[in-house]
Amino acid sequence: MATTRKAAGRPATRKPAPAKARAKASTKAKAKTKTRPARKPAAPKAAARGMLAQATGEVARLAGVGTDAVARATGKAWDQWLAILDKAGAAALPHKAIAALLAGKYRVPPWWSQMVAVGYEQARGLRKAHRKVDGYSAGASRTVAASLDRLYGAWSDPKLRALWLGNAPVAVTRATDGKSLRITWTAGGSRVDVNFTAAGRGKSRVQVEHGRLADANVRAEQKAFWSGALDRLKSMLEKAA
Repeated sequence: MATTRKAAGRPATRKPAPAKARAKASTKAKAKTKTRPARKPAAPKAAARGMLAQATGEVARLAGVGTDAVARATGKAWDQWLAILDKAGAAALPHKAIAALLAGKYRVPPWWSQMVAVGYEQARGLRKAHRKVDGYSAGASRTVAASLDRLYGAWSDPKLRALWLGNAPVAVTRATDGKSLRITWTAGGSRVDVNFTAAGRGKSRVQVEHGRLADANVRAEQKAFWSGALDRLKSMLEKAA
């Protein structure tokens, strides 16, 4: 009778563990691998908290310019510039040094470096509201349901401009097609800067800054004047659409 031999080198076959034992082992494994709750991040230090609090968009307008306009032109909103200039020690610097810092280190365009410097000085109580280096300023802006070309044309074409601006004493001294106008207010020699931007499909925005005004009373008069003029311009363009 032949004798059956076990295959050399083959391990003996283990019997599968009972179902109850397998379930118990699985439960233990899950208990061991259970993830621990994530730790809450540590609170920022006092200085960091101050910086974070300022970068919230809470400062809506300085130097007659809205925070959205500043962000589009310089890449940063008003609250961000305040935090940056505070950190740079600008509160102890004269106006020219602040403007030079903005233009040199942060590559802010010349006109905007002046505006940001003035806005900073106003925010920190270093300058009266609406007062700039060369006098007071009045600002106004409108978003119009009209293309950028039509909006710009209503300013650059003297005949169209007269329809809503009347016989105001203005003379265009410099124009950048579709972007900006530099205007002299011939009655007194003050200056008007006008900037145009697209504001979405079928819309555009105009922003007026009337500077070099003699005092706060003149500023109030010109602010009211430009507010009414822009209302007439908006009405004219939107009715013709």
